[in-house]
Amino acid sequence: MNAVREYVGRNMRQYGIVAALLVIVLLFQVLTGGKLLFPNNIASLIQQNAYVMILAIGMVMVIVAGHIDLSVGSVVAFVGGLCAIMMTQWGLPWFVAVVLSLVVGALVGCWQGFWIAYVGIPAFIVTLAGMLIFRGLAIVLVGTTVAGLPGGFNKISNGSVPNWLGFVGDVDVVTVCIGAIAAIAFVWSQWRSRRSLAKHELTVEPMAAFVAKNVVAVALIGIVTYWLSLSAGGTPIVLLIVGVLVIGYSFVLNRTVFGRHVYAVGGNRHAAVLSGVNSRRVDFGIFVNMGVLAAVAAIVTTSRAGAGVAAAGMNYELDAIAACFIGGTAVTGGVGRISGAMIGALIMGVLNMGLSIMAVDAAWQQAIKGLVLLLAVAFDILSKRRSRLA
Repeated sequence: MNAVREYVGRNMRQYGIVAALLVIVLLFQVLTGGKLLFPNNIASLIQQNAYVMILAIGMVMVIVAGHIDLSVGSVVAFVGGLCAIMMTQWGLPWFVAVVLSLVVGALVGCWQGFWIAYVGIPAFIVTLAGMLIFRGLAIVLVGTTVAGLPGGFNKISNGSVPNWLGFVGDVDVVTVCIGAIAAIAFVWSQWRSRRSLAKHELTVEPMAAFVAKNVVAVALIGIVTYWLSLSAGGTPIVLLIVGVLVIGYSFVLNRTVFGRHVYAVGGNRHAAVLSGVNSRRVDFGIFVNMGVLAAVAAIVTTSRAGAGVAAAGMNYELDAIAACFIGGTAVTGGVGRISGAMIGALIMGVLNMGLSIMAVDAAWQQAIKGLVLLLAVAFDILSKRRSRLA
């Protein structure tokens, strides 16, 4: 029992984020008279906040490496508008436009990564310039709105996985299968990580804490799966996109040399360079990656709106940065998890939806989200200060 208590104490920040999400959900469930957790609202929550989750994946890597990216909202508008033009004015098939949009996002990342990694201009300045450049280009290219996008493209964000297995009562069987696969995959990955740590004689969490964590995670996956199975469309397609990205990038950060180099550079750049890490290549790589993920977010946003809009992506960079900090990413770099950023994004999404259902004025919504961000960072700093004193 003492071992469990000690482990929980060391990981209080991680568990505290999950607890905060559950408290916020329950609070708004009460305040909205039970409307927050309507099945269709759960699906809408995922579809409306997919862009935050996608951008937060890349932003975690940027912040962990000790940088910041203020340009992603403008890149979303620029790439999304260009994608819409490719389909409507150039006559390209929507899937070709999607691939070319990803290439454009990578080129944008190369542009910004070059100035940061090889010229040595601080990322804050480069991405601030990028925010202005790409917003201006979006306005020039798109004008106001480019509409009339293909139905297949619009389904990326608005469509659901086809239910080819039918229903059991009102329950979508395909959604239940997807949820079951997700739960099994989570438990298997956790067990595999635990065995790997034990094999290398590294510290592993107590079995009681391990079992409790997996039981809670599987229960939450089961609850969300059940709600989605009752929604009008079942599993949103965009949820699968986000899921694949989360799994892929979690593997990159935790299991690859590049991921270890990102943490090393963010933790102590000088020591990492002395150890043989090519910090310039790491910096360049994370901004190319951020450009690609901004393009993915642009595709999702444009699909959701059904049009390319020059004003798209406003404050998206702030939403992504807030999700990372709320999710436990350290302001000073070197510390951060994609899973934490996803929880932070969900907290932001629940706040948005709950306050909207309650018809709270948009200005107050911004103020409340800002207060939540401030409290999250303050809690992180105070927790680290307390642990150092202990």
